[in-house]
Amino acid sequence: MRLLIQLIGLALMLLGIYFLGKNIFFTTNVSPYWWRGIAADASIFLLCAGICLLVFMPLGFMKQLGWVFVAGGVVCIFISSRAILNPTSLWQFFVSMIAMTFGYRLFATGRLQI
Repeated sequence: MRLLIQLIGLALMLLGIYFLGKNIFFTTNVSPYWWRGIAADASIFLLCAGICLLVFMPLGFMKQLGWVFVAGGVVCIFISSRAILNPTSLWQFFVSMIAMTFGYRLFATGRLQI
């Protein structure tokens, strides 16, 4: 029963990420500035290194360094101007936040306290 509740929580989290992320587009246009290509390459390397550190390293300094790498990768994506953010309606943002928070609560604890 607990596994089913966790799967529902995971599905809700993915649904919330879908609603929030469907207005974010990543392009592959060629940039006229030389630093944007470097920022795009750095974003891939930083995200891969951050995810590897988060998954494979024990708790402590290396996990924190992994989060720093992931944040740096996200910043590099926006610096390279390859991410286009379209407007999101308030209703869509509300639904995505509700789905993610309830999904996380179900996934982590297996119950909702409303």
